[in-house]
Amino acid sequence: MSGWNALSTNEDWNDALSASEKGPVVLLKHSTRCSISSMALNRVEQSLEDLSKVASCYLLDLIAYRDISNTIASAMDIKHESPQVLVLKNRACIYTSSHYDIRPSTILKSIE
Repeated sequence: MSGWNALSTNEDWNDALSASEKGPVVLLKHSTRCSISSMALNRVEQSLEDLSKVASCYLLDLIAYRDISNTIASAMDIKHESPQVLVLKNRACIYTSSHYDIRPSTILKSIE
């Protein structure tokens, strides 16, 4: 999808971490098999243009790349959830939410 950086390799994960040193990174972990995840993705994509103005945005397909999701959970010391959004700054997770709590307005507030 336009506006997203794909996160499908460990190198992509390292790129996202490096990007977080220069500015906020929004990372959405999406399950292609889950209707709640599809709803969360749709919500975020409705505001993706606004989010992309203030953050680098990454999308991770959890079904195809579960191992990378596990790496992220371990590195950020957070519980894996699906769907899940993380906001990173300076290589740290400063905000996370999941399921119905994924809202572009709260993602944007976490960046401010």
